Amino acid sequence: MMKVAFVGLGNMGGPMASNLVKAGHEVRGFDLSEASVRSASQDGVQPAGSLAEAVSDAECVITMLPKGQHVVAVWTDLTTLVAEGTLLIDCSTIDVESARQAHKLAAVMNCTSLDAPVSGGTTGAAGATLTFMVGGSEKGFGQGRPILEAMGKRIVHCGGNGAGQAAKICNNMILGISMIGVCEAFGLAEKLGLSHQALFDVASTSSGQCWSLTTYCPVPGPVPTSPANNDYRPGFAAALMLKDLQLSQDAARQTGAATPLGAHAAELYAEFDKAGHSAEDFSAIIQMLRQQAQG
Repeated sequence: MMKVAFVGLGNMGGPMASNLVKAGHEVRGFDLSEASVRSASQDGVQPAGSLAEAVSDAECVITMLPKGQHVVAVWTDLTTLVAEGTLLIDCSTIDVESARQAHKLAAVMNCTSLDAPVSGGTTGAAGATLTFMVGGSEKGFGQGRPILEAMGKRIVHCGGNGAGQAAKICNNMILGISMIGVCEAFGLAEKLGLSHQALFDVASTSSGQCWSLTTYCPVPGPVPTSPANNDYRPGFAAALMLKDLQLSQDAARQTGAATPLGAHAAELYAEFDKAGHSAEDFSAIIQMLRQQAQG
């Protein structure tokens, strides 16, 4: 078992840290939100009043933060706070360049580092069923895998530094595009007089099958656990989907990749966000599409 510092105890980080405690690790947590620290402490995470206190004597430091600039800032602070050989893992979803910059900071510290963003949302975080997309050396992956396995059920080594973030950006671009496609199909079915259940029964066992349909169906009924059955409470907030789609488009511009559907998905989620729906689940975009159909 390891002494782990967990920095960022929000909707994802809190339950992830809790699962590390359940697995027998000694976890000390820090977050700028006192409420998040209090909530995590109820699950056995030892509260820390500062970053320095959190990482003191830690054998592993995990960060789960909103943006690349936050990760780089925290890892820059770590250069004067952690000992050589500390395992550093960033589970945030950020741009590839920031991830690579974090790896460079770790190298300065003589620390092993991984970028390991996740897929699975808050349900996966709570149930320790997340998928981790991991970038870093083979040696680092071997060191980090036991820690990640306490928080997830599928751990995939995607390649070298930044490869985990690259995989996450590509995956979530697919997710955003496919959700819009599923929503459009249900909107068309409604206009044609086809029931939600009928479309689901056909598409979920035919060529239209995808995760956005079978696990996260955007209409109430066919998949009882989807956010559509809970007034579209996330889940995976629309603001986070927009963030990931924007990351994909930044990467596309930097590399010269052609992503016309990804670009249009980003535009639609930006419109949805601007209309005040950022805190709703990303599947709620079906409501905006219905409104557009009404003119």
